[in-house]
Amino acid sequence: MVRVLVYLAVFACLAFGAVWLADRPGEVSVLWQGYRIETSVALAAIGVVALAFLVLLVWAIFRFVFGLPSAFSMSSRARRRARGFEAVSRGMVAIGAGDPIAAGRYTGEARRFVPGEPLTLLLEAQTAQLSGDRALAEAAFKAMLDKSETRVLGLRGLFVEAKRRGDVTAARAFADDAVRRSPSLAWANDALLDFHTQAGDWPAARTAVERRAALRLADKAEARRQRAVLLAAEALQARDNEPERALAAALEAVKLAPSLTPAAALAGRMLAERSDVRKASKLLEAAWKDAPHPDIAAAYLDARPGDSALDRLARATTLTKLRPSDPESVLALTGAAIQAREFQKARETLKPLLAGGASVRACLLMAELEDAEHGAAGRVREWLARATRAPRDAAWVADGLVSDHWMPVSPITGRLDAFVWTVPPATLGNRAQAVDDVLADLDDSTKLIEVKAESVTTIEPAAVAPPPPPPPPAAAPKEEPKPEPVVAAAPPVPKEEPKPAVEPKPVEAVAEPAKPAEAKPVEAKPAESKPAAARETVPPKPVIFPVSHAPDDPGPEEPPPPEPKKSGFRLFG
Repeated sequence: MVRVLVYLAVFACLAFGAVWLADRPGEVSVLWQGYRIETSVALAAIGVVALAFLVLLVWAIFRFVFGLPSAFSMSSRARRRARGFEAVSRGMVAIGAGDPIAAGRYTGEARRFVPGEPLTLLLEAQTAQLSGDRALAEAAFKAMLDKSETRVLGLRGLFVEAKRRGDVTAARAFADDAVRRSPSLAWANDALLDFHTQAGDWPAARTAVERRAALRLADKAEARRQRAVLLAAEALQARDNEPERALAAALEAVKLAPSLTPAAALAGRMLAERSDVRKASKLLEAAWKDAPHPDIAAAYLDARPGDSALDRLARATTLTKLRPSDPESVLALTGAAIQAREFQKARETLKPLLAGGASVRACLLMAELEDAEHGAAGRVREWLARATRAPRDAAWVADGLVSDHWMPVSPITGRLDAFVWTVPPATLGNRAQAVDDVLADLDDSTKLIEVKAESVTTIEPAAVAPPPPPPPPAAAPKEEPKPEPVVAAAPPVPKEEPKPAVEPKPVEAVAEPAKPAEAKPVEAKPAESKPAAARETVPPKPVIFPVSHAPDDPGPEEPPPPEPKKSGFRLFG
């Protein structure tokens, strides 16, 4: 549209000029070399314009003729350049496809047609990396340093190659140079942050974090969290040598990230050591509301070193009211109740947690409770055995590593703030123990009797019924060598009867040969001093001593059945 308006304006000016000349007639006379030319002004103007066009045409023809060699040269360069960039494009595609042979062929073409182009150097370096030629790749990246437009790219490539060969010093130097030349480079700032954290230079790492936040390479929440983690690490490092600096760093870390457990626990303990119990308690209570943790509970209970066990129990109760349904509250209150010898309260507190499946810490607390209340070594061993099979509690986990204490940097990947308080993934699928088995030992009315290895195991025989019913197939035990029963005249000591490993067979009453009278079924009762007639109808209660065998030992051969006695009944094991 603009061009049309321009054309119209030009034609309007020409028309106006023609009309102006027509309204003002005149004559033009030219005398040159004895010739006299006379004409009107309009024709003279037309002749001047035609002469100008003729001169321009002659000049164009002259330039075309004398510019043919240069034109041919430029055309050749353009064709070579086009072929070179086509080779670069196909080479990049071959690198993306992982074809080193095709990439090498196109790299050769690009080097022949466009040797000085930055893309050619990049293609050459990436082809060398794909082929595994590290020396050629480094040479290509070093060649990029000579050009301003590819200098930062060359530093990035040299940084990657230095990290691959494990040269940390060279990699750090390249990252420093890249940040100095271009401060907004994300990879260089991230690399410097990693180098500072791995070296334990927490102030320099905080400077790197602040620079990344200023350049908007990280959001504000992430930057605040990273600053808090670095301050907590600095406080832990300076606690013994510079307590004032450590306390200031810990308090600032808690201000930036109230849910950072290590900073809150450290700040609370250091404030308690300065006898500022009130401030320490408020800080720890606020941290407990955000993220309950055993370290927070321990620091809260130890805020006043001179407290008695009942005072610690009262503080644990106060802490539990903040998060009553949290498992950490239950465990903290149970431990304080055991120390205060409030065993019934400890059982009542721990019972809801055991109802959902006892974890390792819950089993250990139950073992401590049994030992402190009853001194029952058998129950303690039982709970310790359950602890070996119970699901694990939450721990500090980072990159597949489970640690008992928090660390600011992952020792596996060197990532900052990698540790998370959670249940290790490997134990998430464990099946919890049966609720009845766990809750049975919480009944305080159960009489505790230690079971010793040499104690006698008594098995109550079933009532004799003619004929005995066959056992169901699902409940039939495997055939194992049966130990020889021994008849005990005295009644055994009463105790809790465990589930027998061998199901006893019903006692079969066999009459004497001399008396073929029919034997009526009778119930088995403990042997007592009765007349002979009573002993003939009531068999003595058998006591079986189990004998252990090796897995490949078939056991002793079955002895021949004993000869029938003149009185009494025979017992078949």
